[in-house]
Amino acid sequence: MTSQTDAILDRLTRLHPKKIDLVLDRIERLLAALGHPERKLPPVIQVGGTNGKGSVTAFLGAMLRAEGYGVHVYTSPHLMRFNERIVIGEQASGGSSGGPIVEEELAHILAECEQANGDAPITFFEITTAAALLAFSRHPADAVILEVGLGGRYDATNVIASPAVTLITPIGYDHTDFLGNTLGKIAFEKAGLLKSGVPAIIGPQIPEALAVIEQEAARLKTPLSIHGQDFFSYEQHGRLIFEDDRGLLDLPLPSLKGRHQLDNAGIAIAGVRHLSAIPVSNKALDLGLAAATWPARLQRLSQPPFAALPWRDGLPEVWLDGGHNPMAARALANALAEFEEVASLPLYLIVSIMKNKDIRGFLAPFRTLARGVVALPVPGSSAGASVQDICAAAEGVGLACTPAETLASAFALIKEKSESPKASQNAQNIMASPRILICGSLYLAGHVLAQNG
Repeated sequence: MTSQTDAILDRLTRLHPKKIDLVLDRIERLLAALGHPERKLPPVIQVGGTNGKGSVTAFLGAMLRAEGYGVHVYTSPHLMRFNERIVIGEQASGGSSGGPIVEEELAHILAECEQANGDAPITFFEITTAAALLAFSRHPADAVILEVGLGGRYDATNVIASPAVTLITPIGYDHTDFLGNTLGKIAFEKAGLLKSGVPAIIGPQIPEALAVIEQEAARLKTPLSIHGQDFFSYEQHGRLIFEDDRGLLDLPLPSLKGRHQLDNAGIAIAGVRHLSAIPVSNKALDLGLAAATWPARLQRLSQPPFAALPWRDGLPEVWLDGGHNPMAARALANALAEFEEVASLPLYLIVSIMKNKDIRGFLAPFRTLARGVVALPVPGSSAGASVQDICAAAEGVGLACTPAETLASAFALIKEKSESPKASQNAQNIMASPRILICGSLYLAGHVLAQNG
């Protein structure tokens, strides 16, 4: 990242005393000063929820690009470079191209937003969301995908008066200090994305959350399409089967790993099938499912960090995921249980997690799967849980835990544990290197990807 962009981003973090302050008036004021770029966009697809937003966004983008559309995409947070958040989708003959916003344009857009805002209070996420909308408004495209940052009702992305379609992924407990401490309160904030007359695709929900969404939809006269009622997605004979009132589709399994991705793919397909202004063929759905990529979502690392260690029985199988709440952990544990059925390997976790997360709830789903946990400080953040707190939570759910200071020392500890005589005596697969899941924090995920090249 250029020093100019770095300097602007650093200044923007100091425009508001709070990192998160959920209201819309500040960004609405800034967008007005910028000439309302949010009103100059192609059809917008808005993606909210708790878990699966990034994966759904990845599927949507891949399907639309497979049809040849130019697609702008806004996501957060980034893993390594801020530019990842703003993807400019350029239209091209016979297909689409594009990528993260280039440094020069990003610096110019950020400076323009900074000047328009002046010294008025505004959060970092609000002003950078305005920057993304301004950038999108200046590039021709066929669609914009906006991933909601936090909540929905007062999230900075919720300034689009009439999106083409709204998607809400599974809702669970996360950010309870801002959204409420019950599932009903959290669902109410997420349901703030619903708009009168705008179709909304609702992913699998716990009944308490679904009841709140349905109540809000009835009040607003929002047409709903609900997973398990109006559309279905499931695996059959090694294929993804999608069903809705328009018929049945027989598609390839998603490129993203884990059974939860069948649900995420289904949400995306349902969303695309409600885009009346942007037709997408079944062939593009097929190609998009196979092409979708999303870093740090149960991503297998082809060149694992510290693979140069002399592992006795060959390189370990290393997976990376940025999930950080109990619902994400359950999906991960289910996926790893499936991996275990295919190839039994001793599982170890390397975990960093923020101190405001439900650490015990995150680790509990792994209690019967993992041999142990190695706790790491969160790289690059002072708000991470201590290794002592992570180990206390792990031991509280019956998982052995060892603290480490660096990723290198974490791998060395796992190597030592997995190759010890005691481990070999107890192992079902004595001659096998371990399976390692690095998880709990997107900060950690970004750090690992940087280490992994």
